[in-house]
Amino acid sequence: MHLGRPHVIGCWEVDGALVDPGPESSLQTVLDAIGGEQPRAVLLTHIHLDHAAATGAMVRRWPGLEVYVHERGAPHLIDPSKLLASAERLYGDRLNYLWGEILPVPEENVRVLSGGESVLGMEVAYTPGHASHHVCYFHEESGTAFCGDVAACRIPPSELVVPPTPPPDIDVEVWGESLDTVAAWRPRRLALTHFGAVEDDVPAHIEKVRAKLRAEAELAQQLSKEEYDSDNEDRIRRALADEGLGGDTVEELLQAVPTAYQWSGLDRYWRKKAEREAPAA
Repeated sequence: MHLGRPHVIGCWEVDGALVDPGPESSLQTVLDAIGGEQPRAVLLTHIHLDHAAATGAMVRRWPGLEVYVHERGAPHLIDPSKLLASAERLYGDRLNYLWGEILPVPEENVRVLSGGESVLGMEVAYTPGHASHHVCYFHEESGTAFCGDVAACRIPPSELVVPPTPPPDIDVEVWGESLDTVAAWRPRRLALTHFGAVEDDVPAHIEKVRAKLRAEAELAQQLSKEEYDSDNEDRIRRALADEGLGGDTVEELLQAVPTAYQWSGLDRYWRKKAEREAPAA
């Protein structure tokens, strides 16, 4: 129920633990769903505000709550000042409206991950590409991979796949390797934050994400920001219209993946790639 819409951001519960509690602005929905009882732990795929902004408020409510996060994200969870400064530049005076109160998490509550661990009955894999501190979790018993943003966004009942590409960490090649990591688990189900489960054909979904990411990167390389932003929203609307969808589904997808930030992450990827590949002077 982010900003009143039901299919924008989802928090997953597995064996009493919560994967990505979402923003503090939607925390009451999560509290209602778990009956106000302290969860076993919070597991973060990454610390972007739509996935993790409620974490500090949850620890304030339950001071013994353990929070699992990748080692690169942990310092910004403990001291979110740089994260907040970046978010304020991006969202301005809409920051609190969109994501709510963002509180630090005490260091003693933080459990640092690097990838390769087993945590609360789940395997952890380091899966950068969308974010340099991104991890995915695999619950072998149910065959479910909790993918954060690595497996992109798909708002039901649509089949349209949209990889979110905000700055500053987008790396298309590395993201592809992370998709390989998820595929190697052979999951029967992908748990997406935006939104819901992919159960019909997991390998096909993963390949669709890979192809879409490459296509969007190539398009961003060819177009200016103004051209890409306008074209991107038009393409999304047309694709959903071709599925017989519009209205709520369009607005939910555009809220989950704001087109205003898509080009910037891909443009930075191309610039960084060119710098890496430039011949030495």
